[in-house]
Amino acid sequence: MAFSTQKRFIAGVTCPKCGLLDKVQAFSEDGVDYRECVSCGFLDQMRVFSAPRELETRVNAAADKQENTISAVKLIDPQN
Repeated sequence: MAFSTQKRFIAGVTCPKCGLLDKVQAFSEDGVDYRECVSCGFLDQMRVFSAPRELETRVNAAADKQENTISAVKLIDPQN
């Protein structure tokens, strides 16, 4: 439960149904979080918040995932 039982407006949020800004309220009822638009009556159960997945880059890639290939190198004498 992230919200209280008292309805509170969420600043900067647009309604997914009517698209109006700052008309959505969040509240909790029986341990379930909801969002509701005061303009069009849209009501939706809010999903559990989860941490976003971090994008894999060369900096945060695991060492065991990095490909370490060994290849032979042939040196050529420029004089010949």
